[in-house]
Amino acid sequence: MVQLAANNTDDYLKIEIWKPVDEEQLRKDLLSIKEKGISSIAVALLHSYCFPDHELRVGEIARDMGFTNVSLSHQIIAMQKYVPRAHTACTDAYLTPCLKRYIDTFSNAFDNNKLHGLNVLFMQSDGGLTSVEKFSGSRAILSGPAGGVIGYSVTSYIDSQPVIGFDMGGTSTDVSRFDGSLDHVLESTIASVTIQAPQLDINTVAAGGGSILTFRSGLFRVGPESAGAQPGPACYKKGGPLTVTDANLILGRLIPDHFPALFGPQGNEPLDVEASLTKFQELATTINSFLKDNEKKTLSIEEIAAGFVHVANESMSRPIRALTEGKGFDLRDHVLACFGGAGGQHACAIARALGMKTVFISRFAGVLSALGLALADVVHEMQEPSGKVINSENWPNINDRLKYLSNFGIEELHKQGHDRKSIVVEKYLNLRYEGTDCALMCASTEEIADSFINIFLKKYKDQFGFILPGRSIIVDDIRIRALAKSAMTIDRKINVRQQEKPVKELKKVKCYFEQGLIETPVYTIEELYANDRIFGPAIIIDPSCTIVVEPNCEATVTDCGDIRIAIEHMKEDTVSTELDLIKLSIFQNRFMSIAEQCGRVLQLTAISTNIKERLDFSCAIFGPDGGLVANAPHIPVHLGAMQEAVQYQLRLLGNELRDGDVILSNHPSAGGSHLPDLTIITPVFHENDKEKPVFFVASRGHHADIGGLTPGSMPPNSTSLLQEGAQFISFKIVEQGQFKETELIERLNEPGKQEKCSGTRTLMHNIADLKAQIAANLKGVKLVQELIDIYSLKLVQAYMGYIQDNAETAVKDLLQTIVHSLSKKENKEKVRLQAVDYMDDGSKICLCIDIDGQERKAKFDFTGTSEQVWYNWNAPRSITYSAIIYCLRAMIAHEIPLNQGCMRPIEVILPRGGNVLTSQRLVDVILRAFHACAASQGCMNNTTWGDNQATSYYETVAGGAGAGPNWHGRSGVHTHMTNTRITDPEILEKRFPVVLLKFCLRPSSGGKGQFQGGDGVDRRILFRRSMTLSILTERRVYQPYGLYGGENGQCGKNLLKRVDGRLINLGGKCSVPMEPGDTFILLTPGGGGYGKVHDEQVNDSERTEFQTFTERGSLFDYKLTQEGA
Repeated sequence: MVQLAANNTDDYLKIEIWKPVDEEQLRKDLLSIKEKGISSIAVALLHSYCFPDHELRVGEIARDMGFTNVSLSHQIIAMQKYVPRAHTACTDAYLTPCLKRYIDTFSNAFDNNKLHGLNVLFMQSDGGLTSVEKFSGSRAILSGPAGGVIGYSVTSYIDSQPVIGFDMGGTSTDVSRFDGSLDHVLESTIASVTIQAPQLDINTVAAGGGSILTFRSGLFRVGPESAGAQPGPACYKKGGPLTVTDANLILGRLIPDHFPALFGPQGNEPLDVEASLTKFQELATTINSFLKDNEKKTLSIEEIAAGFVHVANESMSRPIRALTEGKGFDLRDHVLACFGGAGGQHACAIARALGMKTVFISRFAGVLSALGLALADVVHEMQEPSGKVINSENWPNINDRLKYLSNFGIEELHKQGHDRKSIVVEKYLNLRYEGTDCALMCASTEEIADSFINIFLKKYKDQFGFILPGRSIIVDDIRIRALAKSAMTIDRKINVRQQEKPVKELKKVKCYFEQGLIETPVYTIEELYANDRIFGPAIIIDPSCTIVVEPNCEATVTDCGDIRIAIEHMKEDTVSTELDLIKLSIFQNRFMSIAEQCGRVLQLTAISTNIKERLDFSCAIFGPDGGLVANAPHIPVHLGAMQEAVQYQLRLLGNELRDGDVILSNHPSAGGSHLPDLTIITPVFHENDKEKPVFFVASRGHHADIGGLTPGSMPPNSTSLLQEGAQFISFKIVEQGQFKETELIERLNEPGKQEKCSGTRTLMHNIADLKAQIAANLKGVKLVQELIDIYSLKLVQAYMGYIQDNAETAVKDLLQTIVHSLSKKENKEKVRLQAVDYMDDGSKICLCIDIDGQERKAKFDFTGTSEQVWYNWNAPRSITYSAIIYCLRAMIAHEIPLNQGCMRPIEVILPRGGNVLTSQRLVDVILRAFHACAASQGCMNNTTWGDNQATSYYETVAGGAGAGPNWHGRSGVHTHMTNTRITDPEILEKRFPVVLLKFCLRPSSGGKGQFQGGDGVDRRILFRRSMTLSILTERRVYQPYGLYGGENGQCGKNLLKRVDGRLINLGGKCSVPMEPGDTFILLTPGGGGYGKVHDEQVNDSERTEFQTFTERGSLFDYKLTQEGA
């Protein structure tokens, strides 16, 4: 067992070995694994990135015992963060043997082993080739898309103009960026698994040719479900659903004659236009029925198909905006390089939507990923941790390590037969500001510290708009890439037309564009010569892809046979604000994209563990009335509360708001959830009206400490707000562009004037995180203003209203469906639902829901709920709204925009009565009333610890989810109103004087039933320094209930194990001093079961979860937090 000396900058060198490897027990454990037939294992030990000795010994013993593959986490990548490093090791142990078997089978297929002695190379996720001996599963996951990046970087990067790669396939679309050097990331999420490995920054969105088209509650939806290869799109004649491919076929943008006859049940028929048309006719009936009911003009089949293509284009544009604008680059300066089987069909439309002027399509576009394999360099990459400050004192040591790794990399490639003189070494330092976690990989050709520092400062400012003067810069990792450069070139020119003749048309077809059906010429790539010009609309047929040249675009054939398309941007003379369902879906995407980019900026620029690691924050956009318009998928408990906060400031300040003002608020009477949740609100003004905000952008983040009775600012025994920390009802933290730091510090220290209370214990973190929230809001303000510049304020605000109307429609449909399902026999138009639950102190939460099916409205009446309690677990109105919005959204079976429209059909009656703890129980009560599912853990398991020396930490801990009518409850997850991620154990132990002794599922804590409740967790933390521990928890008395005969989940339990061995039950809420050696044991509740236990019980190992395609890549990491416990 290894521990770091906590709170040290250069902590890689300060190791404490608490316990050596127990080799006897290890051999027994490995033997039991081997006896199960397992021959490949992963080994991941805490802190092995800086102390690998124990992992090496475990690996040595495992190999001696006959394990054929042993993946050691530090050898795969020596980077901090245990969970992703362990995930990567497991992925490697799973994939590497499969790859080796495949390679062996492939090699054996050659007669007389003719591959023996040949230099066979394999592509890796980082865009480099490697030998078969060094090829591993964890480095191969994105090898296909990486080939595409290499392909377009060679074929499309011309005159130093940066390029956006757009690789559209059947299931998904990959986007990436190249500006003369490959952009790598060291951590990204793939199939919900976080992978630590050098990989090109390729982001994938669930929209491809096979993405399924649906229409629900007035919204056109594309994906994330995919038809896949089997059955494939409807036109494949295998009974598949409508997809993007079908839409392009109906629009005339695919030419069936130029597809091989590979379709139908026997795989010998052509594309079936009739099958696509039949399904579009069925869908058109549904859509036009909706339009008639809402007194809107009906749509033709072509208009509907074009609408779905527009929505797909917008979905694919979102990651492109994040990859460029989100990092400080101007999209208009880029070329769009399209490839993949379907990329050429959408190229012009996407470029136009993004404001780009040029599309480049290589003559190898259909096979560009394969071409990239041939063009790639052979690479040997090495990396090691550092942890040193980059300065004149440490630079000689850092530079020596760079030289050592460089020489090692050169020798490794030389062993593979490459001349040393032909090998190029790229040198990188992974740099971050001290006290932050946002590391940026910086490459420099100069061997001086200032060069790396200047590159870091420029990258940081480009991405976030500011730098942190005076703060030390840390070298997290030292990295090199040794490259044996590829000698292959593809600059072979094609012939020029000998005499001026018109370009030969193959035929004309009718294609549908925005202007309607247009006679469109079709050309084949083989008949084109260099410098030929083709004016849109036109279709160019390539053996491996179809290129659509849209109206008012001009395609030119380059000297090498590539297609360069100039995009003309047309501005509409008049813009109608009449509802257009297609624009509605597009604007939903645009608003969501803005909120997501705000969230990304906040995560990257914040320095606290709560925001940076746990992702305890939310970002959203609000209308001129303060109503919620769109939010990123962050923290449910913040949603309704943030709307209340914005509307409160609007009522309070009215015309006093000016451009350049930013407001800070956290008070429960002003829409706050609890005091540590600080909300930053920034008004958005339009150039034609500087007197009144046209939108608002807001972000809410949990700050680890803002003063009060106890470290963490969540005292379990507070009886007034004054004891919980600094209060801000309405404070202009920025006034007309001036940051009011002095006044802010005074307000944060104000709680220290109260008896037994302290001012904030983490002042510098508070200020830094508030600046990060301000920066995130400014990003949103800029993007909203750009949206208005493109479409006009009138149109943007009109669709803001339509999106809210759409959410209202979805909730009304839900209410009507519930009434019909509950009153089938009596045929009633009204139903009443009731539920009661109890807090651990006996306080009652009482709910009566009256639903009127004819009016499609509901009344949520909490009359009968117990009066306020003396302590701090009363819920303000805003928290109740958040719980109701969340439950309504959760019960709707498809995606809808989450905004204030959800609450329009809802009337809420509340007795007067603030802490977020209660919100979890509100959700349980609401879901119980609807009989939607059994109770989840019903608690956030709020845990804080700290001292008065600037050490303060807060976390919410996972538990069991309730089971439902056809699903088992998830084990060890955050449920309902929390959506945060737990801190990685290596970061936890590095930053705080604690040791994570145990963190695992709590077996059998979920309730039994036909469907089992999820298990809670067992989390044990040993304290190494005297601190104060505070806990605010529930379900320590009353069990999470089961439904329809399902058994209850187990209660939670909070225990304190003193250093002398005494075990003390802490109860649900307390504050207790912890001494060195004391251990806090947190056992979280399980979820309730659903349905009676049957003899034929579904076994956990037999559970099958069908998943739609999940987004992947660096841009989507912060969204995928629900799976983290």
